[in-house]
Amino acid sequence: MNTLHVKTGDTAVVLSGKEKGKRGKVLSVSPKKGMVVIEGVNMVKCHTKPRRQGEAGGIIEREGALRACKVMRVCTKCNKPTRPAHKIEGGKKLTVCKHCGEKL
Repeated sequence: MNTLHVKTGDTAVVLSGKEKGKRGKVLSVSPKKGMVVIEGVNMVKCHTKPRRQGEAGGIIEREGALRACKVMRVCTKCNKPTRPAHKIEGGKKLTVCKHCGEKL
């Protein structure tokens, strides 16, 4: 899997799992692994050890990765989750919303 249907900065909604229905901004995308990280979704606890003198260790909460197939991009105009459709205009390939036809 080389390309994904979501990109960094898009708004996405989770389709399945314990976080179903949650929305957030896509923070990072890993096309090679097929994973995405969404802001405020799939929070995991990381136990960190102090690395330098004076640095505090402890338990930090951060976002964990999700499979890209479990998320769907949200249209900015109609605010609905949508599969990306493609349209060719002027020799360029555009990604558009299936519901309202707005450019994504």
